[in-house]
Amino acid sequence: MTDTSFSGTEQWVVWNGSLGVLDMVTIGRVEADAAGRQAWLDAPYGVVGPFSLDELEETGRIAFGACFVMSRKRWQEDQVELRSAAQKARRALMAMFDGEDDSAHREALGLPPDGRLDAAEINAAFRRRAKTAHPDAGGSDAHYRRIAEARDALLEMLVDA
Repeated sequence: MTDTSFSGTEQWVVWNGSLGVLDMVTIGRVEADAAGRQAWLDAPYGVVGPFSLDELEETGRIAFGACFVMSRKRWQEDQVELRSAAQKARRALMAMFDGEDDSAHREALGLPPDGRLDAAEINAAFRRRAKTAHPDAGGSDAHYRRIAEARDALLEMLVDA
């Protein structure tokens, strides 16, 4: 049965953290039965649903797949946390597909194969290796360039993280 008592004019926030997309929408179709009211968003988000309209009105926020539908008030309260979590998730996903494996850079500088690095640790490892890799110290130009490239790449990864 369709609920005609619900006013679909209220604006709700739709947040898709995986894409970093925020939009305002209204509730489209609402169906009521003994279990409560089920709703779908209005176009162009009509595929979002069914979800519990009663839960949305009570808590101010529901999750639907990768999206959240929430009241404006709830968005104001939760947006910093939601944006931060989404950004971390997107960075982790990008790192998986980035193909940038730092193991060769770590190996060139004699750093542990995994774990978090900081700039001081990277620079100290470079200085240790540079003492013997530099051509003036009996090393080769190619070897010195390789450890300099490794240092620069690892430091760049820190900036992007």
